[in-house]
Amino acid sequence: MKQLVFLICALLISCEKKEVSLTKTDLAPKEIAISSSLLMTSSSLNFSSSSIHISSSNLSSTIDSSGICIACNSFPPSAPTLHQNGGSGSVTSYGSIIEQETSQGGACNYGETNIQYYAAVHVHQNSGDNLGPWNNGLACGACVSVKVKTPTGWKKTIVRITDKCPDEYCGIDLGGAPTLDLMGKEVGRYEGEWEFVPCKGIKNVYGDSTSIYTKEGTNSFWSVIQVRNPPDALKSITLVNRNDSTLYNLELAIEAENYWKMPTEVLQSEDTFSLTVTYRSGEPDTWILTGNQLAQEQETYYLQNKNR
Repeated sequence: MKQLVFLICALLISCEKKEVSLTKTDLAPKEIAISSSLLMTSSSLNFSSSSIHISSSNLSSTIDSSGICIACNSFPPSAPTLHQNGGSGSVTSYGSIIEQETSQGGACNYGETNIQYYAAVHVHQNSGDNLGPWNNGLACGACVSVKVKTPTGWKKTIVRITDKCPDEYCGIDLGGAPTLDLMGKEVGRYEGEWEFVPCKGIKNVYGDSTSIYTKEGTNSFWSVIQVRNPPDALKSITLVNRNDSTLYNLELAIEAENYWKMPTEVLQSEDTFSLTVTYRSGEPDTWILTGNQLAQEQETYYLQNKNR
């Protein structure tokens, strides 16, 4: 009897061991399968995360291209970037949005004008390098299309350059009227872009018709002249004596920015001259004047038979 009980117990233990062994063997592949499944799931999750990241990037790009921004008047100061025909960076204001006064001529030495849509342009790209578009005053009279990012998207206007901005992080510094158009009452430093464009046909950037002006102190021995309300920035001024075809190429004056130096022999002549101004864009303009007319102090000679 004891032997029978022992035999039964032995058989039970053997079966139990086999069952456990089988269970373990059977379970191992399941564990591997589960781990593999989890790995695939993790991979899938990583892929989904990547997809979400890409979508977020695309969304950010869309917002950027639309010109929408938050805290728009707190753009961080940075050096302006030069483009082929303009630039990008900070757009600020130095005019009153309440008074919206007209330009007083600024560094372009135009004196008091009737121009409401005006601005200053940066002298430097980086501090002290003189690589900005001011270019010793050759930017004077140019028109610039300016746009800034706002909470509702890009806003745009056109201004005439009448001043320079020597500040380290300056880009375009707006007068009062264009500031109100772009910034409203939230005046500050905005992120923007600008492009030089012709002024012709844009009423807000003209204070008067295009003219030649002779500076105070002009006489028959010394004279400098400037072009006021031009259709674009100047490239050159030439004089041709209509009697003997003598040609004079005027140079920028060192006495004052945005003025051109007159030859003394012209000032003392009664001969008639063709004074031709070439602009950055468009057709040149020509005045017919005697030499001694350009020796008269603070005279204004309007361009004949052309309307701006």
